[in-house]
Amino acid sequence: MYPPRRNAFIYAFFSWYINRIIARNFKYFDYNSIEIDPKRAVLLLSNHFSWWDGFLLFQLNRLFLHKKFHILVTEENYHSHGFLKYLGAFSVKKQSRSMIETLEYAGKLLNDPANLVVIFPQGKLFSSHCDEVIFEKGLMNVINSSDRKFQYLFVALLVDYFQFKKPTAKAYLQTWEGAEFTSLQLIKSEYNKHYSQAKRSQNQETV
Repeated sequence: MYPPRRNAFIYAFFSWYINRIIARNFKYFDYNSIEIDPKRAVLLLSNHFSWWDGFLLFQLNRLFLHKKFHILVTEENYHSHGFLKYLGAFSVKKQSRSMIETLEYAGKLLNDPANLVVIFPQGKLFSSHCDEVIFEKGLMNVINSSDRKFQYLFVALLVDYFQFKKPTAKAYLQTWEGAEFTSLQLIKSEYNKHYSQAKRSQNQETV
């Protein structure tokens, strides 16, 4: 696997840079406030439809969650955007054993209450207009490699323009408590309930 690396200077610079490019390219970035348990790690599951998604979630963590940021990215993005590894990105080498090793690594990260682990369960980009978010099976490897004491955080990222020249971005947040033997199908079902509700709320948005 390709692990994250830590460099305080690079991290600080790109924290500033990401804040700047979001401010320049979006009319606003908003999210609803929820209660996060500071004594538990967070597994953040989000839809994935754009280049911006990881940056928006990094910003969400900087402004609200205040955890140690980790995100599973593709091998291509890990290498083409070299700075990502200094922001907590880790990736899989194109080998079957590396996939298992990487998913187990993500699960072990969830045993530390200071950590946030971001996973896009779709595994690749899909249109923001899709009716349902699919879940790849690898998510259960992550969960089963942890002590299962973490907190689930469902995020639905939605972008619209409304009457503005620049797009607006909103992260709809919802925590969820999984049972000890939670199944992939149950997580998928509960996430998609949240995703559908977020889209309904977005359609009712008045600016």
